[in-house]
Amino acid sequence: MKTVLLTGFEPFNKASINPAWEAVRALEGWQGEAGGHHFRVEVRQLPCVFGDANEAIAAMVNELHPDVVIAVGQAGGRAEISVERVAINVDDASILDNDGQQPVDARIAEDGPAAYFSTLPIKAIVRAMRAKGLIAGVSQTAGTFVCNHVFYGLMHHVAGQQIKAGFIHVPFLPEQAAARPDAPPSMALEQIVAGIRTAVEVTLQTGEDVVEAGGATH
Repeated sequence: MKTVLLTGFEPFNKASINPAWEAVRALEGWQGEAGGHHFRVEVRQLPCVFGDANEAIAAMVNELHPDVVIAVGQAGGRAEISVERVAINVDDASILDNDGQQPVDARIAEDGPAAYFSTLPIKAIVRAMRAKGLIAGVSQTAGTFVCNHVFYGLMHHVAGQQIKAGFIHVPFLPEQAAARPDAPPSMALEQIVAGIRTAVEVTLQTGEDVVEAGGATH
């Protein structure tokens, strides 16, 4: 049986909820079959803290020995589920993390490359999400806050291992958007959960990613 690790962050920036965590925890205990593989899903929460988050996800990988790891984070202001292509080796925070840290122009891994690409079948995932009526796209930037920090740290930790890994950003929930004066885009939790579920199934079903133009929006 294959193991899929899904992670989501705790709330941050004085928020009381994080859609990434709400979505992945809805899939706790999910077992199924995809691509001829039986699988089970393990769900873990990450702290929204530079350094601690990467130590935590590395420990989870070492404990569970997953076949697939999908880290999920909130991208407030985006209207779609964003399947990230690339993580970059820099922390450059515009806000404080949950431990009061705000690194600027800092390397994540001194011995690491400038960037890592996701090893998820990102275009196949987006195509499948869109086929289900979900708003989704390939994103070319995961930012430089804790989401990118974890994405890069994850890829650095699993480099050379037979683990498919990557990162997905999700929009605000409607209740979050309604509480903000700028009225940002949002997405229902059920749709976000459906998107993450699709990402898991497509990753297990897909050998090589599809090669097609388009799909990118950020």
